[in-house]
Amino acid sequence: MDINTIMVIGSGQMGAGIAQVAATSGYTVLMRDIDMQFVDKGLNYIRKNLQRLAEKGKISAADGDDIFARITGTVDLSEAAKADLVIEAVPEKIDLKKALFSELDTICPNHTIFASNTSSISITTLAAVTKRPDKFIGMHFSNPVPVMKMLELICGLATSEETYTAIREAGCRMGKEPYKVNDYPGFCGNRIVVPMINEAIFALMEGVASVEDIDGLLKAGYNHPMGPLALADLIGLDTVLSIMEVLYTGYGDTKYRPCPLLRKMVQAGYLGKKSGKGFYEYQ
Repeated sequence: MDINTIMVIGSGQMGAGIAQVAATSGYTVLMRDIDMQFVDKGLNYIRKNLQRLAEKGKISAADGDDIFARITGTVDLSEAAKADLVIEAVPEKIDLKKALFSELDTICPNHTIFASNTSSISITTLAAVTKRPDKFIGMHFSNPVPVMKMLELICGLATSEETYTAIREAGCRMGKEPYKVNDYPGFCGNRIVVPMINEAIFALMEGVASVEDIDGLLKAGYNHPMGPLALADLIGLDTVLSIMEVLYTGYGDTKYRPCPLLRKMVQAGYLGKKSGKGFYEYQ
């Protein structure tokens, strides 16, 4: 399977980051969102990232211009007909994703591979709304995409070995380190990390230690680059809650019950960095 053109659906921080690394790797990229103001915001995020890299001497200004020129913003989903690979990076709402892939299935040619950047929703479930479940895979990037090397490749029940191999090669070309995972609730990375974050929130709620002491302890004692509560703010507390609910529902095990404090903070709109307030406050 030759991949030359990639459509990224969603121009938020994750979608724009995926578009940037794909264009940096030489792919022709279409970045689509539902409104041009969102597309423009994503393009501006990419432009600033490339300018910052040029200022640091990591790329030349000319290289930055070339990378940016390979990205085209659009609100027209029918442009997906040009794509060899579609990577979805829309909000973690299963009905939204299912409706999107169902529509894409009628637009894209038969050879097009579908990938979801979902952090926890079943790849098998999403693939089932299409007529190409063998060409459906999870591509779970880590935030911030241009910096982090991890790429979790999630194979659904019907994902073909040919699809996995093609996407693994694409991930390597993007400078990522792909890791193969089978489709179970929370996949692998989040199944391990997010319950740790949830337990840190329980420790805070129960008065075991302060935000700063919980994060400092994990950094100093366990060599974590970021404390679990700061990481929750970066991921988004709503996303953390969503993943915990997927784990709790998927396994039926009380060890995955979301912390009441986490739920309360999400209800209050304290979602972390993206809202300006979470366990820490952000300007």
